[in-house]
Amino acid sequence: MSQESTHTLIQQAIEELEQLKANVSGRVCTPGDPHYAREVSAFNLRSQIRPAFVVAAETPEDVQIAVRFAAAHGLAVGVLSTGHHAFPPQTSHGAVLVTTRTMRTVRIDAATASARVGAGALWSDVVGPAQRYGLAPLNGSSAGVGVVGYTLGGGLSPVLGRAYGWAADHVRAIDVVTADGELRHVTAQSDPALFWGLRGGGSNLGIVTSLELDLFPVTTFYGGGIFHPAEHAESVLHAYRQVVENAPDELTVSVALLNFPPIPEVPELLRGRFTVHVRVAYLGSDAEAEELIAPLRAVGAPLADTVGRRGYDTFAEVHQDPTEPAPYEDRSVLLTELTPEAVAAVLERVGPASGSAVTVLEIRHLAGALSREARLPSAAGARDAAFLVWGATVGPPEVVDAGTEDMNTLLKDLTPWSTGRLYQNFTSREAVASDVFAPDVLARLQRIKQQYDPRNVFRAHNHNIAPTSGPAAR
Repeated sequence: MSQESTHTLIQQAIEELEQLKANVSGRVCTPGDPHYAREVSAFNLRSQIRPAFVVAAETPEDVQIAVRFAAAHGLAVGVLSTGHHAFPPQTSHGAVLVTTRTMRTVRIDAATASARVGAGALWSDVVGPAQRYGLAPLNGSSAGVGVVGYTLGGGLSPVLGRAYGWAADHVRAIDVVTADGELRHVTAQSDPALFWGLRGGGSNLGIVTSLELDLFPVTTFYGGGIFHPAEHAESVLHAYRQVVENAPDELTVSVALLNFPPIPEVPELLRGRFTVHVRVAYLGSDAEAEELIAPLRAVGAPLADTVGRRGYDTFAEVHQDPTEPAPYEDRSVLLTELTPEAVAAVLERVGPASGSAVTVLEIRHLAGALSREARLPSAAGARDAAFLVWGATVGPPEVVDAGTEDMNTLLKDLTPWSTGRLYQNFTSREAVASDVFAPDVLARLQRIKQQYDPRNVFRAHNHNIAPTSGPAAR
């Protein structure tokens, strides 16, 4: 659609703006309104989200009204919670953006070991209440990430994922507003096609207002971080290969090469120096864990070692992800194996002697239950990958641009071991749907899109899946 056509549609919609404001319980904003900047703000400060209208939804009914308003005026719809994931800025221009930050209700059902969470809930909203019943969700590494976006993109838990699988594999029910403005309660029994597609299709098929998720009987784990100096980098990476080669599903270990600038916001231990951060989580006994990770401790004296028995509610201390918004760009690749040659490429491009501007380069071990088909199949997951390599550069534009170029070079070097696909939650803003989904999966998603969103209403602020004509979704 041309900019001129979009402008005309926006002007027509403005004429009914007061009626929209009167119909929803949440705030409605347009550019220039005092609350607009806050509503379109994202964790990634490089995101440029500039919709024509923002509906700060407080209820599922608000979402329905917003979708119907957009559809009636030919405008695209997008959804935003925390904004960790960046998308091309043009995808939100002229759109109706639904923000879900106030929809943070959480209900734990201990009898069924499940949680029902609202569209804006963060993992910090879920873990604490679940732990009171001795249960844990398949959450990510950060307490501040939104549950719904994380889960719809697959959901890779760095503590429980290898033991239990992708978070999307453990969704029981989804409440979603589809392009016709209807609020649907979707399960594997009520609508198998839509249930399959939502778990992986992200916001392409509707705006999810709540999820019902499985919980697991976990209250503690053996884990934490081992911080090594730069001179240990090569030895740590080769020890890492040794540890994960025959690791049980209960053990998850990742390694991050950290290159933080000398600024006050960075912990003193990591400030202005290159370090290697080994992240450990094990669901078995302490003695078993210590034997399994011994090679990672044997490489030399660490700068710090926080690995030990800990409560599940301290999960965020393992990765120690940033908690404050920052400007960054990231890149990733999925690998079938981590060979000595792949390790050498990593060290050459972003290692301590490389001079690279990349802030963090992480290698995560996948496999285990993450490689197995789920009881309820979905469009989500990277089941053919053994490792995820992800890098991000934080800072001013010139630093981010330099680090992004370094990552692009590294990804080219890692091509011989790449699966050829990306994990959806760790894609760059420039990625497209065909970078994430295999051709058969994408074709099925397009048929489901044709059935539920033939006009491609949900095309803003996502890696868009276009509808296509074909056999009825099944």
